[in-house]
Amino acid sequence: MSNAMWDALAATPLPEVRRRAAVVNDLAQVEPVTVTGAHRLAWNDRGGQSAVWYFAEDGRVLLLTFDHESDLNLYAEDDFALQESFYAGVPAPLVALVRDRPENYESLNLTDPATGRTIHYAGGVFWYDGTRWHVADGLAAYCRSEGADLFGESGFTYCLDVYRFGQDFTPESVVAIRDENGRYEDEQRKVADLLGVRAGVDDFGKHGFHDQDRTAGRQHRAGCQ
Repeated sequence: MSNAMWDALAATPLPEVRRRAAVVNDLAQVEPVTVTGAHRLAWNDRGGQSAVWYFAEDGRVLLLTFDHESDLNLYAEDDFALQESFYAGVPAPLVALVRDRPENYESLNLTDPATGRTIHYAGGVFWYDGTRWHVADGLAAYCRSEGADLFGESGFTYCLDVYRFGQDFTPESVVAIRDENGRYEDEQRKVADLLGVRAGVDDFGKHGFHDQDRTAGRQHRAGCQ
């Protein structure tokens, strides 16, 4: 299984993965959420694509990605059984983080018509066992049977680009990406944003990622207004 983004994620120590997830969560202005047994951080591009991380207390991680224009958009198909099958092979405690949970912007629910139970939709389902990353068995099996490009159709490559795994992750690199995307009307706005981003990145470099997530997020947003 060859994919540059997958290899870069696999080579990144978990504390750095979590740091980048926390910074990007804050820059995307997503509210971090503590669920039973895990801490949820996310990103969305406000256009239908998203990445959601669940950092479990036992050191494992569940990562969901979604591209609403891909063939793996099962929400459009309203197929609960198929969506549930994508989670096959993921440890039950991690799957429990997305079963019968409230919807949010990044993750709507698909409902089992027979039982009324729900599960969060995702085009990509990946998990970390404390040592290495895995593609969910169910997702991998479906992509093989359908001849689908797993990393492309799941949104994995696109949705993780913002985290710059395998590359420098600095305030300057974040602002450079925003500049390329036409975010700034003039140099003054770009400089002001750089100061705010720098404060946020520095904060997450010095602190942990639980209660501090909320504090640093508020400080960063205040600095960027």
